[in-house]
Amino acid sequence: MPAARSVARRAGEAEASSRRVTRGSLTVPAGRSSGPAHSRAGHNGARASRAARRRRPQGGHVSKRNAVVDDDDLDLDDVAPVDPDPDLLRPSTLAWRRRTAIEMIVSGLIGLYAAFVLSVEAWQLAGGKTTASCDLNSKISCSTVAKSWQAELLGFPNAFVGIAAEAVVLTVAVAILGGVVFPRWFMQIAQVIYTAGLVFAWWLFYEAYTDIKALCPWCLLITVTTTLVWAGLTRLNVRDRVIVLPGRAGPWARRFVAQGTDWYVTAAVLVALAGLVWLGYGYTLL
Repeated sequence: MPAARSVARRAGEAEASSRRVTRGSLTVPAGRSSGPAHSRAGHNGARASRAARRRRPQGGHVSKRNAVVDDDDLDLDDVAPVDPDPDLLRPSTLAWRRRTAIEMIVSGLIGLYAAFVLSVEAWQLAGGKTTASCDLNSKISCSTVAKSWQAELLGFPNAFVGIAAEAVVLTVAVAILGGVVFPRWFMQIAQVIYTAGLVFAWWLFYEAYTDIKALCPWCLLITVTTTLVWAGLTRLNVRDRVIVLPGRAGPWARRFVAQGTDWYVTAAVLVALAGLVWLGYGYTLL
């Protein structure tokens, strides 16, 4: 019986020793040697374990220097494009918005005055007056333009529409000057409506230039102020991402207006307008 117990004990110890061997590392009980081969295996396993611990930062995080990314696990289509100017993703500053608002207020006031004068002239012409105060000659004549069908496209003088439009624009511009930030949907509607007004103003200029064959100085002034107000409104909406262009055009457009480069484009358009007027009707002023 003692011999049987000794054999069973030795078998149990052998089984426990085999369970302590794991993937190239061997745990040897204290006070017991397992031979040179087992000792080298245990030493190599311990070194590998220490190296792994050194590569692994504290807290379970993986540092960028030691991180290894498998190309198969990285889907480049899921990587969002990085905006080259992340500061422009923030809303514009109040000072920047106020500068544009002042431009819109000045232009709006001039346009409102011109529309009011045209409304008075149209009322007087409808009452039997034959000439207007801004009639310089047969080619630079407000009365000639006012008697055309284009001057009453909606059944009443277009100047009445100008008064209403400029009043709304002035209200919005004064609110922006005071620091009001309108909702995105409101500014989008304002952009659409005033873009229609800009197209209408330039259409009237085209008709006067090519069909009526006469120009109205007050109408020209309204075309200029409408262009300036539209440029200011568009500048605000592009900078604050109310108008979002696709792809790289979005960041480029925000940089374009933030740096004030759009001013040169607006100035070029107005210079072209003045050039057309001079080429077509400048001779009548000589």
